[in-house]
Amino acid sequence: MNVMERADGAGLREVVPGVFAWVQPDGTWWVNNAGAVADDDGVLIVDTCATEARTRRFLGVVAEATGGAPVRMAVNTHQHGDHCYGNSLLPSDTVVFGHAAMREALLADPIIDGCPPAWTPVPDWGHVTRRPPSVVFTSELTVHVGARRVELRHPGYAAHTPGDVVAWLPGERVLFAGDLLFNGLTPMVLMGSVEGALRSLDWLAAFAPEHVVPGHGPLATASELPEVLAAHERYYRFVLDTAQAGRENGLTPLAAAQAVDLGEFAGWADAERLVLNLHRAYAEAEGGEVDLLAALGDAMTWNGGPLPTSV
Repeated sequence: MNVMERADGAGLREVVPGVFAWVQPDGTWWVNNAGAVADDDGVLIVDTCATEARTRRFLGVVAEATGGAPVRMAVNTHQHGDHCYGNSLLPSDTVVFGHAAMREALLADPIIDGCPPAWTPVPDWGHVTRRPPSVVFTSELTVHVGARRVELRHPGYAAHTPGDVVAWLPGERVLFAGDLLFNGLTPMVLMGSVEGALRSLDWLAAFAPEHVVPGHGPLATASELPEVLAAHERYYRFVLDTAQAGRENGLTPLAAAQAVDLGEFAGWADAERLVLNLHRAYAEAEGGEVDLLAALGDAMTWNGGPLPTSV
């Protein structure tokens, strides 16, 4: 695997010839993975980054690796800013694809205009502007990068978010999973569904990929994927069990999180996401909706202060 690595550990890894993963340690809040698929007629970008600086660095190393091939297409795996705020730095003629729900969420997203002080330091996005996908779909769409077939697929239900998309290269057996997978750190389903995220694990396994690019954390091979999926399953069931016990005992999501032992998940980064995930689990069980600001406030309380960010 060829690697072009920067001083901060971020690196462009050639997963198979012409297919690249941009991996940014430490993968915590606002620090994502992205990718690129190249062939004779240009490049498809899979996600951008949260800030101008990170996106320019990513696009710069892709240009180095591909000899400056034109970026003809891009796809966003979901609505969160670490995967799409950098869209505005793509060439003006790049066609951006995404799920219909993702487009609507980005158009309504207030954080790009001014991040709430839940994170410290407050991220400096730089010169990025809101650029939603110009081509949307609701189930699946196939695009071609030269001879390469890239299938953009939605699981059919909310999971990490309502508009999750994976990019699947069946010929190369490479799966860009977006934030349906957080490899080695705490998943988040605040804006999606705990049950849907759990259900998506079998959907991901059914692709039988040889290489997986998660939305955050290290790359995974076919031999490593079963344990990555199993760890996610254990965590989601832990969230559901904690939510059920909390509701039966009349506890708020914050109190339920404070009362439980994280066990095997204590070593995962961003453990405070348990509070956010419990807010979602409670809302699903009670047929309500999550108050996002209240959930973030509870996560700050559990964390003992603002949420960390490496941006």
